[in-house]
Amino acid sequence: MRGADRRETRARRPAAGHPRDGCEVPVKPFRSRNPIAVGAVTALVMALIGSATFFSDDLPLIGGGTTYQAEFREAAGLRPDDEVRVAGVKVGEVTDVRLAGDHVEVLFRVRDTWVGNRTTAAIKIKTLLGQKNLVLDPVGNAELNPDQPIPAERTSSPYDVTAVFNDLASTVGAIDTDQLAEAFRVLSDTLGASAPSDVKTAFNGIAALSQTLASRDDELVKLFQNTNQVSKTLGQRSDQIQTLIRDGNTLLTELNARKDAIAQLFSGIKNLSIQLRGLVAENQKTLGPALDQLDRVATVLQRNQGKLEDSLRLAGPFYRLLGNAVGNGRWIDTYICGLIPTGTTPGSCRPPKNGGR
Repeated sequence: MRGADRRETRARRPAAGHPRDGCEVPVKPFRSRNPIAVGAVTALVMALIGSATFFSDDLPLIGGGTTYQAEFREAAGLRPDDEVRVAGVKVGEVTDVRLAGDHVEVLFRVRDTWVGNRTTAAIKIKTLLGQKNLVLDPVGNAELNPDQPIPAERTSSPYDVTAVFNDLASTVGAIDTDQLAEAFRVLSDTLGASAPSDVKTAFNGIAALSQTLASRDDELVKLFQNTNQVSKTLGQRSDQIQTLIRDGNTLLTELNARKDAIAQLFSGIKNLSIQLRGLVAENQKTLGPALDQLDRVATVLQRNQGKLEDSLRLAGPFYRLLGNAVGNGRWIDTYICGLIPTGTTPGSCRPPKNGGR
């Protein structure tokens, strides 16, 4: 009986590969898939991973950063992937160095670094083997626009020792050794023919000059420090100096354009002075007596100045009373004294106290 039940249960179990109601389809075994499709997908995924690894700096989350431009008069050996440093700390790398007309354009990318609108850039020597890096000095009162390059006026290139030694080798190779030896022979003969006292005097003068320079060491150091300070001040005021020179150039240009008008103005002033001189000369006989008479009138007025002041002082009350008398419209304030002599005596005539209308 138990064997029959076991066979019945095995008969009811669904066969492999046939889904039962409510169950997912079994996954197809990896071994039974098409190997060509699996290989193509695997190669594509590996290519994407390799590209992402190679261009990881350009990815938005992993790489990032802001790309700026700088103009240099020469590349000075700077290459892509060289470091970009601020205060000795690496903040990015150079992405491209290309020729743009009469200057070199350097593209560089920085991350998590503020770059001002007056930032200066300089190519510096990083190692004794000649490797370079780009050094930034971020200054300004606003952030630098990435589309606006740092001009060549705010960039500088290094002093390349390798190039100098190459030039030195070329110069030394071009020296005529025969002429140099002849020059040394002439110098030796000249010194030999010179009096020992003259040579001694020359060396004494050089020694005195050296001692003087050594005794003035502090003053020379101070002079160089002040010169450095002046150079820094001029460097900080370079924009204002350029503006001043530009405005001066504009003023000179305007004066040059108006030189004809200025020349005519000066010519007119000269002609006016000639005409005034002639006018004075022609009217000298008329103006002379008139000025003499005016001088005499002024003398009389000055001599009688006291009397004129007394007259003006006495005339003031008179004109004030006259104005009070005639200033009442159609009526005049007045009084009659001595019309009836009865009861009056000479000298007793007095104005009424109420005004006597």
